[in-house]
Amino acid sequence: MAKITEELVFEALKDVYDPEIPVNVVDLGLIYGVKVDENNKVFVTMTLTAPGCPMASMVEEDAREKIMSGTGAKDAEIEMVFDPPWTPELISDEGKKALGWG
Repeated sequence: MAKITEELVFEALKDVYDPEIPVNVVDLGLIYGVKVDENNKVFVTMTLTAPGCPMASMVEEDAREKIMSGTGAKDAEIEMVFDPPWTPELISDEGKKALGWG
């Protein structure tokens, strides 16, 4: 079994999009942390652009599915946190270009 890397998880997460913003969750700055244990289980700490987002469960499930299909992980655990709160300053340069901000 090949070791899953954090980089591989981030690549898989680039296929997960906020339903209201045409930018992936990585470039939006919504991913706060990625860990992979010795059994190739993936743990992701992420947030959303707004705490009351009605699409939270959809984004969470999409992230889980993309991680598992994109990395071969047997399991992926997504923890949604809202501290620290997300701000537009977390958007990557790539994300800002996609939004026409730079």
